[in-house]
Amino acid sequence: MKILVNKLSLLCVFLVCLVSFSACKQTENSQGLARIKERGFVTVGTLYGLTSYYIDAQGETGFEYELAKAYADYLGVNLKVVASYSIEELFNQLESGKVDFLAAGLTVTDIRQAKFRFSPAYNNISQKLVYKQGNKRPRTAEDLSGELVVTANSSHVETLNKLKQQSAKLNWIETADLDSEELLIRILDGEIDYTIIDSHTLAVSRRYYPEISIGFTIEQEQPLAWALPQQADDALYGTLIEFFGQVHHDGTLLALNDKYFGHVERFNLVDTRAFIQAIESKLPAYQALFEKYAQDLDWRLLAAISYQESHWNPRARSHTGVRGLMMLTLPTAKQMGVKSRLDPEQSIRGGAKYVQQMINRMPDRIPSPDRMWFALAAYNVGLGHLNDARSITKKQGGDPDRWVDVKQRLPLLKQKKYYKNTRYGYARGDEPINYVENIRRYYDTLTWIDDKKRVQQLEDKLIEQSESTITPEHSEPQKVDADKATTSAQ
Repeated sequence: MKILVNKLSLLCVFLVCLVSFSACKQTENSQGLARIKERGFVTVGTLYGLTSYYIDAQGETGFEYELAKAYADYLGVNLKVVASYSIEELFNQLESGKVDFLAAGLTVTDIRQAKFRFSPAYNNISQKLVYKQGNKRPRTAEDLSGELVVTANSSHVETLNKLKQQSAKLNWIETADLDSEELLIRILDGEIDYTIIDSHTLAVSRRYYPEISIGFTIEQEQPLAWALPQQADDALYGTLIEFFGQVHHDGTLLALNDKYFGHVERFNLVDTRAFIQAIESKLPAYQALFEKYAQDLDWRLLAAISYQESHWNPRARSHTGVRGLMMLTLPTAKQMGVKSRLDPEQSIRGGAKYVQQMINRMPDRIPSPDRMWFALAAYNVGLGHLNDARSITKKQGGDPDRWVDVKQRLPLLKQKKYYKNTRYGYARGDEPINYVENIRRYYDTLTWIDDKKRVQQLEDKLIEQSESTITPEHSEPQKVDADKATTSAQ
C-alpha cells in the first residue's frame, strides 16, 4: 500500500510538472498582452521593401516600421523587428508564434480573414496590372497575350483565382523568389510581360522605373491592416483598436502617409524620364560642387533643389529676374555674397547657404523631416507667407509645426477672406506645395540611383581585388631556396 501511495505521489508530481511546463511554454510563445509587457518588447514581422521596412544610412526606417514603433511606444515596450524576404515565410512566423503580429502592407482578403485576426484598417489600396511603356496596353484580362508573373502567396493570387472564374483562359505563373520590385525589373528587361502590384508600392516604384505603365485596375480598393494569430487575446486586440483610433485622431497616421506617399501620388512620365537622363548627362559637371557646399545638408537634396529651380542650367532665367543654377534673386545673391549668379560655383554656394539659413530660422520644436519641408517652402514662397499659413493652420485647429497640416492651408493664401487678415497678404500658396513635393521626388530618385551606383562600384572593386589576389593559372611557380625553406620549416 505504501509503495502504491509513493507511486501515486510520484505520478501526481510528474503531472504537476508536465502541466507547469506546458503552461510556461504556452506563456513563452503566447501573443498575449500580459506576456508582451512582462518581457518588455513586442515582436513584429514585416517584409523588406520600399513601403514596409528597410535600412538606410540613418538606420531602420519604412512606413510599417515607424507605425509599429509608434505602437511599441504606445504600449511602453521596445520593438523587435523580424524581417522576411517572402510572404510565405512571413505568415509561417506568425503561425509558429515567432512574432506577435505582422505589419507588412497586407491586404485583408477572405482567405486571410479565415486564418488570421486583423487590426483596424489604416489605409486602402488597389491592385494594378502593369506592363512596359511602349508595348500594347492591355485594358482587360482578355487582352493579356504574354507571360503574367505574380508573387506566390500574395493577395494578387487570390484576385487572379476570382478573376479566372470569369475568364477561363487567364493563366499566370507564381514565384516565391521574386518580390514586386524584382518583377518590375523583369518587365523592363523584357523577361516577362505583366505583373500585378499594389497601388502604393507602384507610386513609390515609378520614381525609379518610369517606364512601368498601368494597364488596368484588376482589383478595386482593399483595406490594409496588421495580422494577428486567431488565438491572440482580446486585451492585445483592444490595444490595437485604441492605438489606431489615437493615430487617426492625432494626425500621426496622416503625417506618416504624407512622409512616405504624399509626394508620389502624382506621376509625370516625361518629367521623371527627363530627370533620370539629366542625372547621367548634366549632374556630373556640378556634383563635386554640390558635395563641396552642402555642409550639413545631403548634397543630393541640394542637387534636387537646384534641378527644381533650373534643371541644372547655369544660365537659367525666369520672368521674375531670378537666375542661375539655384535661381537666386538679386537681393538674396548679394546677401549671400554672390557676385555672379551665372557662375555655377557661386550660385551653388549661395543657394546652399540660403537653404541652411532657412532651416536655422525654423523653430527648434519642428521635427525632421517637416523642418526641411518648411525650409524649402520658405525658400520658394518666403518665410513671411509660410508663417501666415502656419497661423491660419493654428486658428483652424491644425498643427502649425506639421507639414501635412500646413500644406493644406497654404492654398488659402490665394483667397481674399484669408489673406486679408494675414501679415504678408496674397501669395500663390499652391506653388510651394508643388515645389516641395517635386524636390522630394527628385531627391528620392537621385538617392536611389546614387546608392545603387555606389553599391555597384563597391562590388566592382571587391571583384577587382579578388581577381588580383589569384595567381594566374599558367604563371611559373616561384623558385624557392631549399636551405632557407628548410630553416623556415624548422
